[in-house]
Amino acid sequence: MKNYTGQQPLVTSISVVAEPPSLQDNTADIDRLRIAVRKKLPPTLEGRPVIIPFAAMAGLGRRFRKAGFAGRALVNVLPHELQLVDFCKDTSDKIPAMALDLGTTHLEATLVDVSGDEIIAHTHAPNSQMRYGADILSRIHYAGSHDEGTNGLVKLQQAVVTTINEMVDSLAGEAGIEPDAIHALSVSGNTTMVHLLLGLSPYHICREPYTPLVGSPDPFFAVEIGVHINKTAPVWILPSIGSYFGGDLISGILASGLDQMEKTSMLIDVGTNAEVVLGNRDWLIACAGAAGPALEGGVAKMGMRAEPGAIEHVLLDRESWQLQLKTIDDQPAVGICGSGLIELVAQLFLAGIVDIRGKLCRDTAAGSEKRRTFVQDRLVESEEGLSFVVTPAKESGHGKPVLLAQVDLDAMMRSKAAMYAILTTLTSQVGVEFSDLDHIYVAGAFGKHIDPVAAITLGMLPDLPLSTYIPVGNSSLHGAERILLSEEALLCSMEIGRKITYIELNVNQEFMLRFSGSRFIPHTDPALFPSVPVVRIEDIPEKG
Repeated sequence: MKNYTGQQPLVTSISVVAEPPSLQDNTADIDRLRIAVRKKLPPTLEGRPVIIPFAAMAGLGRRFRKAGFAGRALVNVLPHELQLVDFCKDTSDKIPAMALDLGTTHLEATLVDVSGDEIIAHTHAPNSQMRYGADILSRIHYAGSHDEGTNGLVKLQQAVVTTINEMVDSLAGEAGIEPDAIHALSVSGNTTMVHLLLGLSPYHICREPYTPLVGSPDPFFAVEIGVHINKTAPVWILPSIGSYFGGDLISGILASGLDQMEKTSMLIDVGTNAEVVLGNRDWLIACAGAAGPALEGGVAKMGMRAEPGAIEHVLLDRESWQLQLKTIDDQPAVGICGSGLIELVAQLFLAGIVDIRGKLCRDTAAGSEKRRTFVQDRLVESEEGLSFVVTPAKESGHGKPVLLAQVDLDAMMRSKAAMYAILTTLTSQVGVEFSDLDHIYVAGAFGKHIDPVAAITLGMLPDLPLSTYIPVGNSSLHGAERILLSEEALLCSMEIGRKITYIELNVNQEFMLRFSGSRFIPHTDPALFPSVPVVRIEDIPEKG
């Protein structure tokens, strides 16, 4: 993976010692500072004009004189100019900047010392826009509405800025600084979320020919959208490609180094959508599709995000017929997150309780006595129809049973089929076999918690050696951090956008055919998954 450490950060400080004004040299204070800064520019910044934004002018001149014309000048590094924005006598080299993953349901941020490549604080929060719509489409609709005389777009923008400002306060408090000391903000998010942050209409994003208003916004000051960090702090938005390929995936490519690799690899990021990139340093091809909602609580009734009380790991001992559950923070179970759902269904399939069609099957006559008792106790009729009791009401955290209903299974099957169809459609476009891939980088909570064996068992991920799969954490946030630390990474993000070929799955007939073939466990063609056993109830051990 490419390491951008040591490259030119997007905000930098330059030590300046200038001669005080005199009758022999009565150059204006700010002009004097500009001249002094030009003389001390490092080679990487020489040749760019040094400008002073009007918003910084009065305070800049005052602080320069108060410091005795010696101290540290703060400079915003822009592609075609350098903005001289602050001055202080303090010789400290620490320059805090904020990196933000602008998620649809959740925001995560870090405070980075860009002068020392150090994370100095971290925070996360639910996206306040959720009260206006749980998903992207509902928010696009709300953006065009009027509620209590106020434009929906305004409310959505205000909601997310409020959340960001709360996170600013949290980061500043943890770092022991004032919010005004935060000197830059980088933002990585999907195309719609970026539009809503900037107060731009997302109307055409979901309508043919799916054209966003902006793909690569120029930098601007944070104060212009109401973020209360330093008033001359620049905001950098990771570029997006079209309506469904956002800056969060560009960030993932940066974080994984996919665009720098000699061998062909793949990046998978599952959230609201499943976004996939395939390629190497010579070419990149990408697509996105709806494979995520059932895995993060958007479809499955029992589903939830990876939060305390969510079942994250499941093991069914098929000798003792005991179901072993692990919840986040070891709290009583209140639901199940994506990793737990995948493991649960895989375990039930291997136990013959879920069949190849993804249907619960009440076969109480086969197997050992313990198996028959287990099936009789766990399969019940609920208001959702035939359901599997994951956690009985008396053991749950809310006094109700945690159930896997057939409707949840159906949603899970659609998601897993969409995922595999996306992967196979993308590889077929360029004639690449899964076995040709050097690595598959799996991002986000999906990558952090997922058990590849369970995902392969269900036919969600290709049947490859486990060493092929590499979790990369919150790659959206990591990419936002990297562009703060390196102008080279920022320029690289723009180049990535120019060289990616994007496939629109909404009109791809091959994808629909592959989707249909993937709606079985593991697949209609079991030869594609040689490591997954063929399950027959009569083969389940009679032990116990």
